[in-house]
Amino acid sequence: MRLLIVEDNVDLLQSIIQILNDEFTVDSATNGEEGLFLARQNIYDAIILDVMLPEIDGFAIVQKMRAEEIQTPVLFLTAKDSLQDRVKGLDFGGDDYLVKPFQAAELKARLRALLRRSGSLTTNQTLRYRGIELLGKEKDIKVDDHFIRLTAKQYELLEYLINNKGTILTKEQIYDRVWGFDSDTTIAIVEVFIHHLRKKLEPFGYHTDIKTIRGVGYMLAES
Repeated sequence: MRLLIVEDNVDLLQSIIQILNDEFTVDSATNGEEGLFLARQNIYDAIILDVMLPEIDGFAIVQKMRAEEIQTPVLFLTAKDSLQDRVKGLDFGGDDYLVKPFQAAELKARLRALLRRSGSLTTNQTLRYRGIELLGKEKDIKVDDHFIRLTAKQYELLEYLINNKGTILTKEQIYDRVWGFDSDTTIAIVEVFIHHLRKKLEPFGYHTDIKTIRGVGYMLAES
């Protein structure tokens, strides 16, 4: 799973990254403008967002996201503990609130709860689409009760498609989500991996569910 952390306190940002790096792929930003740009890519399972940020504050970021129908779950971080601030954050479209300073265990617990509520994380970490099961903890794939072997990137690609079934994903979104902004590859790799993934699913008839949206990208939908 991929997270975005937007926090202008560099020491705190690095601490949060260290806490979460073992379970998640983490991108980060230290100001509101960069954070909003990354959030608009709509490639994240959740966003951890500081309220007080330079350039654009956290409340404004969430307002803009929700106005653009980006529904990524948001966990606000703030030094303010007033009821008014908590209500304001939730009313603007935030999903949960964590007051600084906080313990690592509470951050992880709130994040897991947020992901469960959004459907990104199930209690047994199994993701299902028709006869396909992704057994998250072991990174195993079962298709119609047969185990198949996927590379790590093929697994991530299929996971992203399933989490967004019925939604058109641009090649740019897929590339940024699976390979990341700092990848040495080019966006052409998306088409190559879609081809390989279809080949793996073809014996079971699911390859036709990965639909090409010409000039845009791909969508997973039942044929």
